[in-house]
Amino acid sequence: MPSSATTAKPPLDAFAAVDRSRWVGMAAALATVTIWGAWIALTRKGVTTGLAPVDVALLRYSVPSLVLLPVLWRIRPALKQAGARRSLVMIAGSGAPFFLVCSTGMALAPAADIGALLPGTMPLFVALFGSLFLRERIGALRLLGFALIFAGAVAVAIGGIGHEGAWRGYPLLLGAASMWACYTLAFRRSGINAWQSAAIVNTGSILLLLPVLFFSGTSRLLDAPLHDILLQGVVQGLLSGLLALVCYGAAVRRLGASNAAAFAALAPGLAALFGVPLLGEIPSLLSLAAILIVGFGVALASGAIQRGR
Repeated sequence: MPSSATTAKPPLDAFAAVDRSRWVGMAAALATVTIWGAWIALTRKGVTTGLAPVDVALLRYSVPSLVLLPVLWRIRPALKQAGARRSLVMIAGSGAPFFLVCSTGMALAPAADIGALLPGTMPLFVALFGSLFLRERIGALRLLGFALIFAGAVAVAIGGIGHEGAWRGYPLLLGAASMWACYTLAFRRSGINAWQSAAIVNTGSILLLLPVLFFSGTSRLLDAPLHDILLQGVVQGLLSGLLALVCYGAAVRRLGASNAAAFAALAPGLAALFGVPLLGEIPSLLSLAAILIVGFGVALASGAIQRGR
């Protein structure tokens, strides 16, 4: 008969494994938002220079599709496991429909506003949808964190009100944030891994984009400077379309949907910082203060700061 000491205390290795998994998840989430910060500034640069949104979308999803060719042969079992409905939600939520909505909004709003209203509100939508549809519970500290994220996002947006016409992009950016939240929850419940999700999203997006590209006649890809095409191919395809998607999937698996999504609220600050050298957009003091508030909100909402036990 096992002793009480054996049954009462789990092995120390189990705690170490949990801590290790959590730190790996946090590192993956931080890598994701760093890429997103640069992606926001460079996507805005792309859609306001020589490329149309559909061109940037094509580069974003075609490059990862080529890289993921070795994974595609296993896409059928992944599709079967995820199910048709969840697969479609994932494609719409982080694939071509998501990108066309958010890139159109990006052409209208400055980088700081984009960061506040796109990744800045993503964790709020994830928490809201998770609570409404999946009955996920939110503790008091995490609720405070989400409140700070919301306050910071509103303050950053207020700081950019003076930009003429930016308000027209705000509904599109909020819509894109809610779409990504749907992807996050669908992926969490799909049971597939991050690489399989990336293969489904990128391949499905290419199948959607090709007819749009053919019938719309809005492409400027053949007339765009080669350096713009190469830059967007690397940033959109390899970094955002592949590496960030895989890192985000790893974070969701290790931290949970709401905790991983909370890190997205760090992207407004990173987008504002990247926007200085890349776009010449200087954030206001209000925006900088709000970014600090958002950072503390992320620490609470992600579980990095926890109530003592």
